[in-house]
Amino acid sequence: MKVPRLLPGIFLVLSLSSCREYKVFTEYEIEEFSFQGHKAKIVFPHTKNEDGFWIWRARFWGVEPQVDKALLEKGFHLAYIDVADLFGNKEAVRLWNDYYAFITKKYDLNPKVVLEGLSRGGLIVYNWASKNTEKVACIYADAPVCDIKSWPGDLLTGVGSPKDWETCLQVHGLDEKSVMDFKGNPIDNCVKLAQAQVPALHVFGDADEIVPHFENTEPLVKNFEKAGGKIELIRKEGVGHHPHSLEDPKPILDFILNHTVNKSR
Repeated sequence: MKVPRLLPGIFLVLSLSSCREYKVFTEYEIEEFSFQGHKAKIVFPHTKNEDGFWIWRARFWGVEPQVDKALLEKGFHLAYIDVADLFGNKEAVRLWNDYYAFITKKYDLNPKVVLEGLSRGGLIVYNWASKNTEKVACIYADAPVCDIKSWPGDLLTGVGSPKDWETCLQVHGLDEKSVMDFKGNPIDNCVKLAQAQVPALHVFGDADEIVPHFENTEPLVKNFEKAGGKIELIRKEGVGHHPHSLEDPKPILDFILNHTVNKSR
């Protein structure tokens, strides 16, 4: 038996959180602009890391910013471009390619980026990374969508979102029949990252009914490890889809720093 469709209300809460985004990083310099018609931002650390390290948040700007703030204090830049309604499709990947080229050159950032994918942000993070394995230092995914059939689709056991599902199918050029053979999900393309030895960390709640870990993270882990990759997991017992991150982000921060600042040269 499926749980009631609470997703619209939940995303309303997230939307309200996003309305407060301008207050989140007030202690830092922020540059906001439009990039090819999409809202974009970059936050500057007080003191830039000498290696130009940076983290690229894919979704829900300003929500649970513990990791972002901790990295800003370590001299990382924080970047963002809104491609949420493209659900990681080819156009989103193209936009990310162009944005990556633009900001790495303009702000003299490291060619390897830390990718941060919350919820649906997992789609673009993995879809872009699988095409750009040499540009990824590591992936931090948090309750990530790894199969569109799970969310926003209502084809498995999770709580779907009919309006988002309609948009998702449209932007991918799919329908409810062809999507069953679709191989453009993170659960599929993660293999390329595993083969390239790109490290990944997934944080998830084991009571998540919106993006269930057993039809998103677990199949991705299976394919990732089968392809020879290494992926770390932080399981939050009894926690649902929210809140993201950890109250104390140290385990996430340590993972990221171990694959950037503290990485053996």
